[in-house]
Amino acid sequence: MNVLLINGSPHAKGCTWRALCEIQNTLKEEGVDSEIIHIGNRDIRGCIACGTCAKTGKCVFDDIVNEVAEKLKDADGLVIGSPVYYASANATAIAFMDRLFYSTPYPKDWKVGAAVSSARRGGNSATFDELNKYFTISRMPVASGQYWNAVHGFSAEDVEKDEEGLQQMRTLGRNMAFLIKSIALGKEKYGAPAREDAKWTHFIK
Repeated sequence: MNVLLINGSPHAKGCTWRALCEIQNTLKEEGVDSEIIHIGNRDIRGCIACGTCAKTGKCVFDDIVNEVAEKLKDADGLVIGSPVYYASANATAIAFMDRLFYSTPYPKDWKVGAAVSSARRGGNSATFDELNKYFTISRMPVASGQYWNAVHGFSAEDVEKDEEGLQQMRTLGRNMAFLIKSIALGKEKYGAPAREDAKWTHFIK
């Protein structure tokens, strides 16, 4: 069992990284492998809706998005972590998620998703809500913590003092591990739910 932890912060060892480390340590205790992937300082442009991915099965821009796409194919879970910029997620993290979810041809059904946000003070809940939408549109169960999955601080050292925030990360890690294991057992015993062909309703005709 394997989880990808995406660090959307430009600071490789900052607040978001510290939150993801707490999750990673908890997943390890629960017997789940994980990998932290730092994308926040990469040059990641947004989707240009060219449609190339529908023909080739990967994004036309061959960068970290395509690298992670190969790993996500076999992963059991995905955590996206982002700092708060103007009460929303980091633009690099959003560009990454837009292209990752749009360009990958394989279904993400029953991979467990989770979002983590980090702020000095405010904007965490809006960012948390923004990031979770990638999972809920993709038939991915969302792992929860005991509150919004967020930490507070201006540095990794500040996050060390956020006892509630770190506890949330540990709770999230345990809940994510439990969901992954439960889904695996459920598939084995009952099979995955049937998937219907998509129906498209256009509101302007």
